[in-house]
Amino acid sequence: MKKILGMGNALVDIMTTLPDDGVLAEFNLPKGSMQLVDSNLCDKINKRIECYNPKISAGGSAANTIKALAHLGAPCGFIGKTSRDKLGTLFRQDLVDSGVVPHILDSQSATGHAIALVTPDSERTFATHLGAAVELSAAEINRDVFAKYDYFYIEGYLVQNHDLIETAIKTARSLSMKVAIDLASYNVVAENLDFLHRIAKDYVDIIFANEEEAKAFTGKDAEAAAEELAAMCDIAVVKVGKRGSIVRNGNNISRIGIIDANCIDTTGAGDFYAAGFMFGLASGYSLDKCGQIGSLLSGKVIESLGAQISVENWKVIDEEMKKIKS
Repeated sequence: MKKILGMGNALVDIMTTLPDDGVLAEFNLPKGSMQLVDSNLCDKINKRIECYNPKISAGGSAANTIKALAHLGAPCGFIGKTSRDKLGTLFRQDLVDSGVVPHILDSQSATGHAIALVTPDSERTFATHLGAAVELSAAEINRDVFAKYDYFYIEGYLVQNHDLIETAIKTARSLSMKVAIDLASYNVVAENLDFLHRIAKDYVDIIFANEEEAKAFTGKDAEAAAEELAAMCDIAVVKVGKRGSIVRNGNNISRIGIIDANCIDTTGAGDFYAAGFMFGLASGYSLDKCGQIGSLLSGKVIESLGAQISVENWKVIDEEMKKIKS
């Protein structure tokens, strides 16, 4: 099986279930978005949500994907930056416990964390204080680490640091690695559109986007967006919620359905879809099967609060995987 290296913001998730949209309105947080906040605002939000008994767990978009990949049996590593504080220790140990090789750099700044606010409609909105995560720099890209892997997977949340992204993907391509990127959030896409267009055309092999991100990237609806994205790279995946996903490779199109699921929280749905899909690619499966595995993991992660799949659901996944592989 091919080996996969992920890179992303090393964050700890603070998952909070809200009774309504009041907190979002109070702090002017657009529903469904990821907003970067400074330490002052972060502290205010944390104090405001204490009464809702938030749940703390290791997170970060690319890290979620890589850990799920490792659980499926793929050999994986992860590049990120944390402090040696309590949250940083939690993050590093979680990678190890998940079977991921940690390539974690040290910082004196506090470990980053993402406040995930889950409203009754199961939508999640992130207020993220990047902390140490944002200090990962192009100068710290280690070619020797990249040389151990076959695929390089990055989260779009990193694109605010253009130099880091470009250095990393150029390093990957120089080693004949396949490059995959998840566009992460529609507002991140809109703010970095020219840069994303350029790297997609020049360096990226696989693009993951949801419907809003695809529209922000192309200005088109899902079907037309998938076509445009596939003209830029080898494989384009556009996730269309309850309608499943569109997978396009040139003129070849696969439409993947969803599984029946009891949706509690959509956090991690895209991350786990990417994990399933990348596992299929690393295993040499057809794009149809890649999409089916992505849909399976996505459907199971939304049945729990946070980007976690229960032990029982992993057993279900193992059984369903046997059917998909056959």
